[in-house]
Amino acid sequence: MRIRSVAAIATAAGTLAVLAAVPAHATEYRSALKIKGIQYDAPGRDSNNCTTGNTDEEYLTIKNYSSGTTVNLKGYVVKDKAGNKFTFSRNHYLEPGDYVKLRGGHGTDSDRNNVVYRNNCNFMWNNDKDTIYVYKPSGSGADSHAYTKSGNDPDGNGYITFHG
Repeated sequence: MRIRSVAAIATAAGTLAVLAAVPAHATEYRSALKIKGIQYDAPGRDSNNCTTGNTDEEYLTIKNYSSGTTVNLKGYVVKDKAGNKFTFSRNHYLEPGDYVKLRGGHGTDSDRNNVVYRNNCNFMWNNDKDTIYVYKPSGSGADSHAYTKSGNDPDGNGYITFHG
């Protein structure tokens, strides 16, 4: 009887070890708001010059996958693995099926054009690998995805789709 208990504990421990090894991109949250895709590598040579740079060509697309609920992005937080973060500080409403592109650089936020600017000319996403986290205003997770250029971007165009 004791041998079976030890075997069962060992099996359970092995299962837990396997579950703990699952990468961050496997995390699924119960949230209508999901990361649709990311342009993690802006086309051309990276330049974070605020006047002539291309940080506005690096963007994260967040979509409301709800069939009937409007989501206000105010208070939502987007972070990378290193802790760089952006907080939506203004009301920005996403109707069901609507999306927003969170772009780097400076610009004018627009509900009509589905764009919000980080007002920061530094690149947020690494070109080789990174992890993207989206948090609800309550602090709970809305979505997260890890990526590597070699593993998730077979055509090498700098864009990855997570939720179609």
